[in-house]
Amino acid sequence: MPVERFDFPSTEGHRLAARLDLPTEPVRAYALFAHCFTCGKDIHVAARIAAALAQRGIATVRFDFTGLGGSGGDFANTDFSSNTDDLKAALAHMRETGRPASLLIGHSFGGAAVLAVAGSAPEVRAVAVIAAPYDTAHIVDHFRDEVSEIERAGEAAVNLAGRPFTIRRGFLDDVRAQDQKQRIHDLGRPLLVLHSPVDQVVGVDNAREIFTAARHPKSYVSLDDADHLLTRPADAEYAAALIAQWAARYLPDAGAAPTVDPGEPGLVVVEETGQGPLQQRVTAGSHRLRADEPVAVGGGDTGPGPYDFLLSALGACTSMTLRLYAERKKLSLERVRVALRHRRIHIEDCVGCDGKDMKLEVIDREITLTGDLDAPTRARLMEIADKCPVHRTLTSKIEIRTVERTA
Repeated sequence: MPVERFDFPSTEGHRLAARLDLPTEPVRAYALFAHCFTCGKDIHVAARIAAALAQRGIATVRFDFTGLGGSGGDFANTDFSSNTDDLKAALAHMRETGRPASLLIGHSFGGAAVLAVAGSAPEVRAVAVIAAPYDTAHIVDHFRDEVSEIERAGEAAVNLAGRPFTIRRGFLDDVRAQDQKQRIHDLGRPLLVLHSPVDQVVGVDNAREIFTAARHPKSYVSLDDADHLLTRPADAEYAAALIAQWAARYLPDAGAAPTVDPGEPGLVVVEETGQGPLQQRVTAGSHRLRADEPVAVGGGDTGPGPYDFLLSALGACTSMTLRLYAERKKLSLERVRVALRHRRIHIEDCVGCDGKDMKLEVIDREITLTGDLDAPTRARLMEIADKCPVHRTLTSKIEIRTVERTA
């Protein structure tokens, strides 16, 4: 399966290492996977579930929490709240890159983190947890012999899964302060709970308590004789198949047959998804995007708004035009950055405009040119910016011809 490796910033400014497992077919939806305590994105259960979901058209992002795997930061400074902050940063990055997570999956302690953040992510349509603890303080049982030393000295080295980690008193205080029961009750998302009745790390009673606290729609599936880490490939593949099948009815793109040849160039199709009051599915050639409006104006804020796309088109065209010109003229232009805003002003604020009661549409465009460029060259590049095709389209007389097509 195709894989993209990338990183994104945590709320504390650390770089978090991530990967995206992509299907070979068109992406139906995106999922975000949260791994277990002290594990990493490349643990077998995460890799196998991501691969199995990709085979079913669901692209899955998995990343290392702060201080683990390839991510920066110090694990000793982390706690449950920092893990949830990392998850929120991952969700934000997926939204900003046009890949909003419709499905959240969490394994073990990652499952507890997923339950804590899903309710605040409007783009999330369904949640699945595997071998998750009901109470976040459950994690303390794994180093109970060192708890008194942590509370006395402020920190202590503990052995977890054969590796040494430093746990601080703040971690204990944080996990003990979480109100997971209320979060699960207020989840507001379809929930799938998967747990093995012979799990020796997180007992199956945790699944019962999660299921009892949650409101419908909710489902429970026993993983029979699987161990906590689903180390047998068949167990992980079984869990992934269940998640994919269960989530299909909730994912916004599931079962939606394309209404246009996805390879047809130059054609953009916009359709309502039925998820939220204003969410739209945008198909541009072989690319699929999502549009929405902010919550403040009645949308779900699951994608850029119409004017965001308009500004994006102008900004992309401006940057590309400058790059092509610089390459042709062999200029030392290292990087182009275009920042745009849209606003309306009264005509009376416009020098040379007639009328006082009308309003004028204004796009403010700020262009930053990085490189060894003299003043005349910079001035010429600014002139070229106004020659980009989208700029010319927006500043010319446009005729929009609208016809009705029978569904």
